[in-house]
Amino acid sequence: MIRSKCTWTCSQMHSPLRFKYSSTLVSFSNFIPPVVTSRRSTRYPSLMATLSTVSTQQDAASNPIAHPPLQVAKRLEKFKTTIFTQMSMLAIKRGAVNLGQGFPNFDGPEFVKEAAIQAIKDGKNQYARGYGVPEFNSAIACRFKKDTGLDVDPEKEITITSGCTEAIAATMLGLINPGDEVLLFAPFYDSYEATLSMAGAKIKCITLRPPDFAVPIDELKSTITKNTRAILINTPHNPTGKMFTREELNVIASLCIENDVLVFTDEVYDKLAFEMDHISMASLPGMFERTVTMNSLGKTFSLTGWKIGWAIAPPHLTWGVRQAHSFLTFATSTPMQWAAVAALKAPDSYYEELKRDYSAKKAILVEGLNAVGFKVFPSSGTYFVVVDHTPFGLENDIAFCEYLIKEVGVVAIPTSVFCLNPEDGKNLVRFTFCKDEGTLRAAVERMKEKLKRK
Repeated sequence: MIRSKCTWTCSQMHSPLRFKYSSTLVSFSNFIPPVVTSRRSTRYPSLMATLSTVSTQQDAASNPIAHPPLQVAKRLEKFKTTIFTQMSMLAIKRGAVNLGQGFPNFDGPEFVKEAAIQAIKDGKNQYARGYGVPEFNSAIACRFKKDTGLDVDPEKEITITSGCTEAIAATMLGLINPGDEVLLFAPFYDSYEATLSMAGAKIKCITLRPPDFAVPIDELKSTITKNTRAILINTPHNPTGKMFTREELNVIASLCIENDVLVFTDEVYDKLAFEMDHISMASLPGMFERTVTMNSLGKTFSLTGWKIGWAIAPPHLTWGVRQAHSFLTFATSTPMQWAAVAALKAPDSYYEELKRDYSAKKAILVEGLNAVGFKVFPSSGTYFVVVDHTPFGLENDIAFCEYLIKEVGVVAIPTSVFCLNPEDGKNLVRFTFCKDEGTLRAAVERMKEKLKRK
């Protein structure tokens, strides 16, 4: 494209990069900024060098203009490019089977997609009400009542967000002040730490350890104090597949009431509970008044690209969530909210079939990983399985995942990137089974053929 005396701004992936040029022929169609690693990944230079080479080669071919230094606020300097982006880049480069990033390689149900198409045709294409299309809020309230027995006010206690990730961000930014102490369970979904850093929180961490990733109750009791502002719980748990037991949740609830602590719960995998029933923290006695329950459409209906989420909380907590939401996205996709109404009206048979389908996929992967020689830990929920990679002789999870991609042609995710202390996750890697059976079998066969115990 030819431009004269103009300014072009790129907002891809990182902070804005501005280029000024005059009467120059430039193509930006394949612009890819250089890879920048997370603070937890810089301990493993081999993989980072590979990633940098991939990015540099693509960049040199597509962009003749030298990059100015990348710019990012200090509170986000330590995060940079996520492990999911890094691994997906290598997967594409190497033609690897991607059992890393947790999105299905199959489509969501036709009746939900048809509802979205119809909403678009019906002209439901302008801004929705900031906290949600009324019919969608009501559908969430009905589902929550059926799941938990709790009556919630769809107008005052439900806020629609752009995916659960925005619900998390709005909750942290709307309810956490700089210096507030927030407790996480590691390993944890990476956006938790990033959004808490944006909020200026002081993060404390309790590590869940194999084989069962049980909550260390004594450590928990000594960690939660009057200084604790909030605790964040993800159940079913990404990346381990753990489901918090009723006994664990009761102890957490008791400590939160005793110390006046808020609870933020990420329950996006609530319909993917295989070994036991999912328990929502808000349903326990005395807990609704101090809990923000976050969820989304994407995992249950295999529509992760729609980014439809919500937060349920009493009015005094909803106020903070909505204040942040108003200045993050203001409103969420209107036609997709209408389609989500149809989704949440799905009969029980839909969820039963969903569990059967994922149980079959899980069996293929778990049986295959055991046959390959991994130590496979139990997964009671989600569509993830965590394994011990040490039988194969690599020094840590990053080195193993690099070898797996380059020499075997399969992608997994190292779990050390989900821990404040990388040593806590260095022996573990995560695989996902939200793929079609052919993809899962192909990955298993590659590992059986090329991965040897040492």
